Parts: sequence; structure tokens; C-alpha cells
Amino acid sequence: MKKFFKENLKNFWFWLFIAIAVSSAIIMPIMSLDAGNSGDEDTFQIPQAENVINWFKTDGADTTCMNFKSNMQYYGSSFDVIAAFISHTFHIDEIHTVRHICNAVLGWVAILTVGLIGYLCGGFRAGCFAMILLFFSPRFLGHSFNNPKDLPFATAVIATIFGIMLFFKQFPKVKWYTYIILTLSIAFAISVRIGGLILFGFFGLLGLMALIKRYFEQRKAPNIKTNGKQQNDMPFGKYFSKMVLTALAICIIGYFAGLLLWPYALQSPVKHPIEAFKLMSSFSTSLRQLFEGSLQWSDMLPWYYTPKYILTTIPIAVIAGVVLFFIFCWRKKEDRFWAFFVFFTFFFPVFWIVFTRANVYGGWRHAMFAYPPMVVAAGWGIDELVKWIEKKLKINNEESIVNNDVDDSRANMHIGSTKGIIVNIAALAVLLATLIGPIRHIIANHPYEYVYFNAFVGGMDGAYGQYEMDYYYHSTREASEWVIANAPQKADGSKTIVATWHSSSVGYFFRNDTARFTPRFCRWHEKGNSDWDYAIFTVTGMQPEQITNAAAFPPPDCVHTIDVDGKPICIILKRESKTDLLGSQYKAKGNIDSAIICLKQALAINPYNEAAINNLIECYFMTGKQDSAKLYIDHELTFLPKDNSANYYLLHYYLSKGDVEQAKKTCKFMIECNPKFTGAYSILSDIYLRTNDINNAKKTLTHLIDIDQLDNQCMQKLINIYKAEGFDDRGAYRKMYKTIYESLEKRGKKKEAEVYKDLYQQLK
Repeated sequence: MKKFFKENLKNFWFWLFIAIAVSSAIIMPIMSLDAGNSGDEDTFQIPQAENVINWFKTDGADTTCMNFKSNMQYYGSSFDVIAAFISHTFHIDEIHTVRHICNAVLGWVAILTVGLIGYLCGGFRAGCFAMILLFFSPRFLGHSFNNPKDLPFATAVIATIFGIMLFFKQFPKVKWYTYIILTLSIAFAISVRIGGLILFGFFGLLGLMALIKRYFEQRKAPNIKTNGKQQNDMPFGKYFSKMVLTALAICIIGYFAGLLLWPYALQSPVKHPIEAFKLMSSFSTSLRQLFEGSLQWSDMLPWYYTPKYILTTIPIAVIAGVVLFFIFCWRKKEDRFWAFFVFFTFFFPVFWIVFTRANVYGGWRHAMFAYPPMVVAAGWGIDELVKWIEKKLKINNEESIVNNDVDDSRANMHIGSTKGIIVNIAALAVLLATLIGPIRHIIANHPYEYVYFNAFVGGMDGAYGQYEMDYYYHSTREASEWVIANAPQKADGSKTIVATWHSSSVGYFFRNDTARFTPRFCRWHEKGNSDWDYAIFTVTGMQPEQITNAAAFPPPDCVHTIDVDGKPICIILKRESKTDLLGSQYKAKGNIDSAIICLKQALAINPYNEAAINNLIECYFMTGKQDSAKLYIDHELTFLPKDNSANYYLLHYYLSKGDVEQAKKTCKFMIECNPKFTGAYSILSDIYLRTNDINNAKKTLTHLIDIDQLDNQCMQKLINIYKAEGFDDRGAYRKMYKTIYESLEKRGKKKEAEVYKDLYQQLK
């Protein structure tokens, strides 16, 4: 170690590496103090951490953690438990602060590890480039503040990759610290997400490559020498057995260590993790995501969703670096081995998501663990470009490359010559210049770094209304603090009601002021039907046509916005009138005339109040005034052209007028906008049946089977169609069960298919 430091005393890049590591270790936890809460923290993760701690405290008597909401027992909760333990031990009331600092520390560990892998591949300069690229990747930096699942998992994966590379560089004389790094990293990955089992595949792949490489090297030259040093002449058989047994031991210890804070897995250390792995591999929850300008279901997104999201939200400098990686890092025979491994660790996860059509959402956060190795490749590629330039300029940087012993210097670059200094400073300056956009975004939009889009989509101007913005609801913190600071005390002493559809995170920020405020759950499109004084809504989930309509958004009652590059990602509304609420109450009581008066008054204040519009449309339908309803339907469609409710009213208008063709056209448009809108399928099948088009009616209903949306009502309609085709009651059910199980089998859902196949066979 003394030799290592002595050799690098004059190495500019070594000292820059240290400076980046130390400064980012200080800066990142401080930056995390400004972060808001992520969407799942208060609802799922923090309560489950307490449940797990109680399970340990009661020696398993308190089993709440085994059946907590949303299948939380299938998730490892190590990060949440450790943060809760720190909070309890040091009596820290601000649990979110603890979590965010811990998250930032793990983000820093990922940055440091990327630098260390860059050092292993190309030297300290490559390591510096990689660290700079990762720190100035706004999406990664933003998730480092408060993403307690994807970020810790990404850190565990890149740390394991580092450990794997150390292991094979040192083998058969593996250092003690390598065993610790590998075992703890694997354990942490599994303790966060059972998908950490992928690391065994990475380990096995590089092991197989190393054995093949060793076998052919020994055949070619039994006494291998590298840089004049005699390598271990261990026979291949012994080399093979030692490698396999050592790797197996590390994996087994890491696996079981990863279960120590996971009660559900501890109950059955093999069966339950496998069960969790299968469940996570076929995640059933589907959410609507804004992608390419339309709201799409996450299990129906196009195959290129993840790769496109990555390419449009990472710095272009990283993309350029990866291109350079493919150009330069395969030229040297000794580099190809490691270049392939680095490539595989970032390419394969994304490829697998695309290949399996995985149900992903929230941008590319589920593939975040693939990004750090991509940055390693980028940093290495840029470094190789600089080396190529130095070679062309005949600059001797006194670089000493040692192939296998990590304790020796990987790159001692004493850039003492004038040309050497100029080239290296220019390289650093050019890299930082290409990162001006991301750097500006980080400085201007903190703490919303993760709401970033690069020039490929035109930045925020091009991405707004096309892609998700604050999908983790970070901005609710700033919005809540604004309401607390600006909302006056009510004259009658009553509480100020704050409406939001993010009630858990918003509620946390009002927890110390419950005498003045009470948060209340409310959906955006139903806000006119609820009682509130202020409202906090992120734009996530809103119709893209609405948020990009300058006349309709932000609405007239908006008093404050949280912006990223001038685009609102969260709005705060202040209610000046409750005539819309009064109108909905009159309608519910059947007092239609009074309801219409109030609702029209509400629309005079805000012409884009969709709840008031919908209530007014329903009032006119209830009184048989379809043409009056049509005026408001048309108005709503001007700013919500793809809205379910607006088009549903339009559909009923055409049905009331007997216009079958327009009704059919509207149904098809609704299905195009929302492929899971069961009501549109049901009415469309009715329209076909009215015109004796039984084949299309059947086709419409069976499509619901293919998208897992067949409800009881549509199922009964389908059975009636089969009966109309000549089947008896038993035969109709057999036909339906057969159709269902064949659809499930075709889509790879074999377990679910077996249930319906059994029902089909029972009716033979």
C-alpha cells in the first residue's frame, strides 16, 4: 500500500479521484436534506419496517409483517429496517431525514464503486471520468435522495460487480477484503430485492469466461508470465475446483446473509424467496403511464419503453462515452475480457426487460441497476479516446499497466510534460462542457434533479405532456410547506382542509400542525365534489392534453406552482367558492334545478372545472335535455379529448339519439385511448348484438379475456352469445373456460391457465 501511494504522489488523476470521492461524500447527504418523500415511503415502506422490527422484538409473535398490504412480505426491507433502527437507537423523530441521508450515502457508494471499476479497467483517469458522469447524471442523483428500493439495489449490484472483478483479477490469491466486499454486496442486494439472484448469473458468467481463458492460456503456454512476473502454475483441475468451490461458498453465505432481516424468507429460506422471485417476475399491478403523449397501461407499453426512456433521460455525454467504449475498448486483447463483462452487466438487464415485455413503470427506475456499469463503460471509453490522442501526439504519460494484481498501480499518469498537461486538462474541460446541460439542471432545479430530459426530446419543453414528470411525488413537500406558510388561520377557528391524492406524504408534512390543517384524500377529476380549502396535486396522472393547454392549465384557482425549467410539476389550488360542491350535493338529493344554477356559477369562475361539467351533463341527461348536455360534452372534449368520462357521456348522447354508427365509432375511440375500459367493450358488444353482428360482439368480449379484463357482466354476455350459437348451458361454460385457458397459456400464464383448464375438463 505504501508503494501504491508513493507511486501516485505525482498523479494528478489520483488526487482528483480522491477529491471527487470526498467532496461527493459531503455534498450528497447535504443535498438529500431538501428532498421530499417518495410516494411509497409513508404508505408501505416505513410501516413495514416497523412491522419487521416488531416481529424480531416479539420473537415472531407479531406477524403483521407477513400479511401487510400490497404483498409487502415478498420484499426484502433491509434498507427500511436499518433506517428505522438508526432512528430508534438515536431517538431521531425525523425518520425521513434518516432515510434520505442513508439513501444519499448509498448513492455515494455507487459513485465511488463506479470510479473504482473504472480504475480497474483503465486507470484513475477512467475512474474520474466515470465518477463525474454518474454524479452529474440528474436522474441517478435525484434517486439517490429518496428512492429506497431501486437506488440501494443498484448500489448493491455495482458493488458486487466490483467484487466479482476483484475476485477474478486476484484469483487464486484472493485478498480478504474481496471476500468481504463480495459477500456483503450479494447479501445486501438480496435483502433489498430478490432479483439480486441475477448476481449469481454475473458471477457464474465471468467465472466461466475466466476458466475458458485460463484453459487456453495454459495449453498455449503452461508457464504464464505477465509483465515479467511468473503466474501461479496451479494445474487446471485444481484451479477449476478451487474457483468453483470458493465462488459457491461466497454465493451461499451471501444468499443466507441476505435473508437475515427478511422475516418471510427466514420462515422458509428456499421456498419463500423462490415464491417472491416468481411473483416479482410476473408483477401483476398495472398503472397508467404517460409515454409518448398518451396515458398507457404499464403492462401494455411498447417494447422500447425502457431503452427509449434511458436514452432520453441520461446525459448525452454518457451515450457518447458508450459509443467510444465500443470503438476503443475492444482493441487490446487483454481488455476484451473485461469489456465484455462490463457490457453484459448493463446490456443484459435492459435486453431481458424488453424480451420478456416486463411490467415496468416510473421511467427506467426498475432498470437503474444497469446504469452504473453503463457509466463505467462510458468513462472507460472516453479515457481510451484520450489515450489514443496522447499516442497520436506521442505523449508519454508513464502509464504502468499491471494485469492481475490490483494492489499495483493501474495507471500512474505523471502528466509533467506541457503537451500532457494540456491534453489532460482539455479532456477534463471538454467532459465538463458536455455536461453543462445536466449541471445547469441540477443547480436550477434542486431537489427535483430526477425530473430530467436530455436534448434528444428537447429537454423539458419537449418532454412536458409527453412523459411522466414527478412520478414519485417529491414536490408535495415544497407544496405542503408553502400551504403551511401562506394559508391564513380561518376566522371561525376551524381547520383548513387540504385536498390531495397523495394523502400519505402530504399528511406527514402537516403532522405537527394538525390544529390548523387536516389533509383529505381527493382525486384530481373529482375535486369539485369534495370539501376543501386548498388542494395539492402533482401533474402525474393528469391528461396530457389538459396540462399542455395554456387556457385550461394551471386552472384559474391555482395560487402557486412548483416548476422544473418553467414547467409546473405540482400545483396548489385555493378555493374561493364552493358552488361546485353545493351543486353536486343538490344533484345527489334530486334537486336538479338548484344543482344546475350552482354548477353554472362554478363554471363561470372556472370553465375547466371537470367535476362541475360532468355533474351538469348528468343533470341535463336526468331531465331529458340531451342537446343541452351535448354543449358541455363538446366543451369538455376541447381540453380533455381522450377522457373516459367525457367520451362516455358522448357515447350515451349518440345512443339517446339512435346514432348507432357514431356510438360505435366513439366506443372504438374510447378503447383506443384506454384499452382496459371495460364499459366501452360492453356497450360496443351490445351495439353489435342489436345489429345481429354476433361474430363482432363475441370478438369484442373475448378480447377482454386477452387483457385480463373480463368481468362478471361481460362474462355472462359471452355465455349468452355462445348459447345463441347453439351451445347448451354446460357447453357454453366449457367454451368460455377453454377460451380463457388458451388465452392464458398463449400469454405464458400457465399457473392461472391450469385453473380454467381444470374447470373445462370437469364439464366434459
